[in-house]
Amino acid sequence: MNTAKNTVVACCQVAPKIGDLAFNRTLTERAIRSAAHQGAQVVVLPELVQSGYVFNDRSEALSLSETVEGPTLSLWAALARELNIVVVGGFCERLEGDGLANSAAMIDAQGLRAVYRKAHLWDAESEIFTAGDAAPPVVETVHGRIGMLICYDLEFPEWVRLPALAGADLLCAPVNWPDGPRPPTERPAEVVRVQANASVNRMFIAACDRHGFERGVGWVQGSVIVDADGYPVAGPAEEEGERVLLATLNLGEARNKRISARNDLHGDRRAGLYGVVGGMGR
Repeated sequence: MNTAKNTVVACCQVAPKIGDLAFNRTLTERAIRSAAHQGAQVVVLPELVQSGYVFNDRSEALSLSETVEGPTLSLWAALARELNIVVVGGFCERLEGDGLANSAAMIDAQGLRAVYRKAHLWDAESEIFTAGDAAPPVVETVHGRIGMLICYDLEFPEWVRLPALAGADLLCAPVNWPDGPRPPTERPAEVVRVQANASVNRMFIAACDRHGFERGVGWVQGSVIVDADGYPVAGPAEEEGERVLLATLNLGEARNKRISARNDLHGDRRAGLYGVVGGMGR
């Protein structure tokens, strides 16, 4: 990658309809095309945008699941080829033996590059999905090294650290952040955690949330793109609703981990002292 090259990253904050697969495919195609028309080269979609999120039960989720060869990822692959972009989006993945995973796919003009299965399941997700056990992938793309994880994974600093240590310049995170009470002058804690993760890793993060209501659940609508110093460069939006957030990023800046003349966020790590923390050992 040319580290002086700028990359336009988009988060498409849309509202999928639970159970309406055709609607959701049309919705994502419109959002992807709109983002690409505005110059986006990397497009991030929300968690489970293919199916919707608030399933009544596992049986419903199974009926809405797709394999990686299914129509949604096939559509995203066709769009990635046509528009010469990278697409990262969430889907309800059908596994062998009727297994289910809350997954994200990374697709570019070459086709499917990686699938990540959410490792940390939130609330009732554990009744539906099998948790993934593979580290977040980091893929070398024409724009740089891109990693991905999903929503609740962002609340585990040890997990976010793995793609950072693997060299990710940009971490793409499809999310569905359920809204909840907070002090009126405070930003959503989910956004604060994204900023913190970006800052302590000197890594760009694009977290794409959804909007609207689904079976009584509202959403933070907190899509945000954060730079390697931890500051938002796009979002969260002050107005609710469908949004395409765009940011022009020099992803090569994430490869410089220096924060002072004498300090390097990776070089200063004392991994030998951290052995009791999740057994990371790196």
